Amino acid sequence: MAKRMILMLLAVGLFVGAIAAVKTKQIKTAIKQNSSFRPPPEAVTTVVAKQEAWSDNISAIGTAVAVRGVTVSADLPGIVDKIAFESGQAVRQGAVLIELDVRQERAQLAAAEAQRDLTRLSLERQKGLSDQGISPKADFDKAEAEEKQAVARVGEIKATIERKTIRAPFSGVLGIRQVNLGQYLEGGAAIVPLQALSPIYVNFSVPQQRLAELHTGEAVRVTAEAAGVSSNGKLTAVDSVVDAATRNVQAQATLANTDGKLKPGMFVQASIGVGKSQSVITLPASSISYAPYGDSVFIVENMKDPKSGESYKGVRQQFVKLGMGRGDQVAVLSGVKPGQEVVTSGVFKLRSGAAVQVNNKVQPGNNPAPKPEDS
Repeated sequence: MAKRMILMLLAVGLFVGAIAAVKTKQIKTAIKQNSSFRPPPEAVTTVVAKQEAWSDNISAIGTAVAVRGVTVSADLPGIVDKIAFESGQAVRQGAVLIELDVRQERAQLAAAEAQRDLTRLSLERQKGLSDQGISPKADFDKAEAEEKQAVARVGEIKATIERKTIRAPFSGVLGIRQVNLGQYLEGGAAIVPLQALSPIYVNFSVPQQRLAELHTGEAVRVTAEAAGVSSNGKLTAVDSVVDAATRNVQAQATLANTDGKLKPGMFVQASIGVGKSQSVITLPASSISYAPYGDSVFIVENMKDPKSGESYKGVRQQFVKLGMGRGDQVAVLSGVKPGQEVVTSGVFKLRSGAAVQVNNKVQPGNNPAPKPEDS
């Protein structure tokens, strides 16, 4: 019985050992095959790096602001008796916009003028009596004070009538009318917006690191694609306070805007030329792999497989220092040399040493001044 048990155990041991040997051989074969396996090449587009001279610019997004802009409102309450303008009309300073009903004030003015004339006659009479010594000096002083009060009352009513005629405070372009004929207006009620469009301000923000490069009087290029505007202005003011939340400083440029195409509130792009031209490598922005630990590009080179020794076209990851951007392009200050072939699309799926296949039939945008279709 014991002999049979021993023989059975030996047989099981030999069976297990044979299976282990076969599996070990299979695993070694698979490892050998996998070690020589190379993934298929990734399809990418490339561009040959070239050097260009770029002038150092400060670019910013800004907003057009009227040099003078108000919402004309009623000074005193009253009923609209006359409207003397149309929405969108250009007006000169002092032009009448609306007139409020002043029939009651004119009646009060007639009574005040009659009272003034009466007090003036009384004053002249008291003056004659006082000069003759018939009337006491106190009566003359009283008549004189009454005459001044009557004159002041006439002036007060005339001022009220004048204030009920609303005029343009400066020359400009009117907006949309907000009142109707016969409407009762409260004091301070809005009538119509008025904007002076020539000249016009452009406000924009600049990072505090470039504050020392801003000087009033420098030329500013302002572009508003929506309005088809691209014109030059001058930097006229730089704020004395840096925004603690954004660490940006507000700057202001002034443009002639003689054609009036720039409107208050319009989105614009401002560019200020500072310093001299700088020689940089220009690449499409799509070629940059952005990461917290550093920005990089992939350079295409002929490589050798360390195991098989075969040559293939692969990529090498190269960390770079970036400069300013312009349109579809970005300036590379260091890390790339002229003539090197750089991957421009598909960088997200690459790693250093990966095999690639270049196909440049369709290229990403590489225009320093692109014009989008829906702009």
